[in-house]
Amino acid sequence: MRKILQIALLMVLSTYVYGQRYYDPEAEPTFMDRVYFGGDFSFQFGDFTAIVVSPIVGYMVTPRFSVGPGITYQYLKGEAFDIFTGRVYEYDSNIFGYRAFARYQLSPMFFAYTEYESLKLDFPSVDGTELVREWVPGYFVGGGIFQPVGGRAGIGLTVLLNLLYDDRKSPYNSNLVIRAGITL
Repeated sequence: MRKILQIALLMVLSTYVYGQRYYDPEAEPTFMDRVYFGGDFSFQFGDFTAIVVSPIVGYMVTPRFSVGPGITYQYLKGEAFDIFTGRVYEYDSNIFGYRAFARYQLSPMFFAYTEYESLKLDFPSVDGTELVREWVPGYFVGGGIFQPVGGRAGIGLTVLLNLLYDDRKSPYNSNLVIRAGITL
């Protein structure tokens, strides 16, 4: 039972790290005062293996609004059931791509977030006889809550809806994506 709880905790609390640097709006900030680094990292091992590394670089246009690019790499290995063909197949896939985001701080605790992502990945063809490798887009909108713990550290939860979700091609289980973790 303890092992099941540990695995469940790892799956639920994948680390989503995004830094945000705050500056005094009265003082003229330098370029580096406005730049921050972060991203997300998550992993799961067992019957299904998933490793995700997705760093970002953000730029604070104003004290409340930031934008930036990022890259993504995902490694997935396991079995999947294709609901369209009724077949179970094994896969071992390397997914990579890029993303661009915008974040607006609504209050010290709440923020709105949007992100465009394009991932190159394998998915079953329509007839299920082969794997097809294509760029698959995702457009996420949503928001989150951030609770500072001290300095730049804090705990965050982001809830996003993928408006371009395709249940046959997407690497996500649904159009709802939840990212939770620790900010450093």
